[in-house]
Amino acid sequence: MTDLAGLKAEARKAAFAARKEAFARGQGQAAGILADFLAGHGEKVLAGYMPMRTEIDPLPAMAAHQGPVGVPVILGPGQALKFREWTPGCAMEEGAFKAFIPVEGAWVEPEVVIVPLVAFDGRGYRLGYGGGFYDRTLEGLRLKRPTIAVGFAFDAQEMNEVPIEETDQKLDFIVTESGVRAF
Repeated sequence: MTDLAGLKAEARKAAFAARKEAFARGQGQAAGILADFLAGHGEKVLAGYMPMRTEIDPLPAMAAHQGPVGVPVILGPGQALKFREWTPGCAMEEGAFKAFIPVEGAWVEPEVVIVPLVAFDGRGYRLGYGGGFYDRTLEGLRLKRPTIAVGFAFDAQEMNEVPIEETDQKLDFIVTESGVRAF
């Protein structure tokens, strides 16, 4: 396959398999490393995510954050994400793509975004699920003010080079079970 969509599909297939194996081994100290990293961002509004399937779990780090925390709400195809305030134990309901979202809460605009991913590379690019939600969201947030994108993944999700296109937003950091890397 030489087309970009085909390259991304093949990369996702390999990355999902690697992530599944890593998930089975456990995430080690990843959430603690993420929490320590986020502590340097104190009271800033943080966006996290509700882990699904074999995604690495950011919830302990989100719960430890000192400022407001939001989780993504998918409004529709082709749109940026919005973030609803989340606290541990708040009432949740199933949203789009079976992702859980708070039943109620204020809308928050994050300054730091924990970004789920399928794969990442040493340049700071990520491969997502293909909907473009995080790329659109990060682009819009970054037009308003500096916004930090923190990829959260297993080391096993790293690949040599993620296939990218013009609209792909670069990560500022990646946090894994072995540490933090800046890009």
